Amino acid sequence: MKLSITALLTTMLLYSGALFAQDGDEWTSLFNGEDLSGWIVPEGDGGHWQVKDGVIDYDAMSQAEGDKNLWTEEEFGNFQLQIDWRLTDTPFVNENVMLIRPDGTPQLDENGEIIRIAMPDSDSGIYLRGMPKAQVNIWSWPVGSGEVWGYRTDPDMPAEVVSGVTPKTMADNHIGEWNTFKITMYDDRLTVVLNDVLIIDNVQLPDVDEKGPIALQHHGHKEDGEWASSPSLVQFKNIYIRELD
Repeated sequence: MKLSITALLTTMLLYSGALFAQDGDEWTSLFNGEDLSGWIVPEGDGGHWQVKDGVIDYDAMSQAEGDKNLWTEEEFGNFQLQIDWRLTDTPFVNENVMLIRPDGTPQLDENGEIIRIAMPDSDSGIYLRGMPKAQVNIWSWPVGSGEVWGYRTDPDMPAEVVSGVTPKTMADNHIGEWNTFKITMYDDRLTVVLNDVLIIDNVQLPDVDEKGPIALQHHGHKEDGEWASSPSLVQFKNIYIRELD
């Protein structure tokens, strides 16, 4: 039986485990553990994106007037990416968290209204190929991290895409604990493994760009000294990439 390229990549992701980012010289480290070399720090950031104790640490308080995300200097097309991340705190109570069904649609109540619950929340993510829409989410929602919000909530997307960008299960570790994403982007197909659990399986991202940088996402803001939206109180480490032909 012949495996497709995407099926082969998925198999590699599932069974590579800790060796995922240690397989020869073809892997490139995107973070040296000491400084933000290779990354574009937002102009006027004020030191809020920083390296602390060997990890990239962000407090969601960038003073940049424009884009507050942290972007790679280099652009990537087809690749495998491994990245460790954790949410450090969830100080904001989000009263609009939705319960998402396996098909990617919100759960409704008896009146046909979207059910919304309140829960502590933080929010970040990883932008692929320079596109905020192609974001692998990091957050506290019951649906789990790894969903692709921009595609799931696009009313023009077909049902198979909406379902495909919705995690098959909630595979996050507890808040404050480290998690590992293993992400494969090949042509317009995305596969995501979270903590060795396949959650996004070879889903198509229609009209995704062919190439672009990777970003670690800023999210959240304060009003009158209090968080008014879910902040990206997040850390990253062990960031490796392998480009695919």
